[in-house]
Amino acid sequence: MVGGDPDACHRRSNPKGGGWKSTLSLVLGTALASQGASVTLIDCDPNRPIMDWKTGPSASTMRVIGDVTESTVISVIQKEAKTRQFVIVDLEGTASRLVSRAIARASLVLIPLQGSAVDARQASRAVGLIREEEELIERKIPFRLVFTRTSAAIQSRIDRKIAASLEAASIPALATHLHERSAYKAMFVDKLALDELDPLPSMVLMRHAKMQ
Repeated sequence: MVGGDPDACHRRSNPKGGGWKSTLSLVLGTALASQGASVTLIDCDPNRPIMDWKTGPSASTMRVIGDVTESTVISVIQKEAKTRQFVIVDLEGTASRLVSRAIARASLVLIPLQGSAVDARQASRAVGLIREEEELIERKIPFRLVFTRTSAAIQSRIDRKIAASLEAASIPALATHLHERSAYKAMFVDKLALDELDPLPSMVLMRHAKMQ
């Protein structure tokens, strides 16, 4: 993550949709923006969830760009990287030429991974795609797996087993997980950044749970 560098870009990549890649992109982008960083998020997901989020009332300074094609994605990334500290690309959930071109320009690729055998296989395919791009451009592309929708209270047996297998295969993963939180879903419903959400509903819910 190097400011002002055309390769100072992060990709969220997983060949399968539903891996919380858009959630990861939105949380990371708005968190960086709230800390004063200049951020552009390029929404390449066909469903345009971040573009839809941007139509809401959020005052986040994060810039959101959509309608990017495989022909324009590189030029858009390069243009934004000249003036923005961080360029985040939320990629579509299927392997494509657009995904390959974006990965080839990445300084870091984040691969979201839920605790399941299916997701682990899909994450392995994403790693394979990165390796193929490395051969093509003849340079290493840094990447990390990110566990998503995990429990904040305790790590499940499946999560521990998958983490152990990743470590045994020397596949790097972030120590920080994106836990299952209703607030992350509320970001898309209310179209707000995490720090803009009203904490009262979740506080009331917690009190109610304690009374049960």
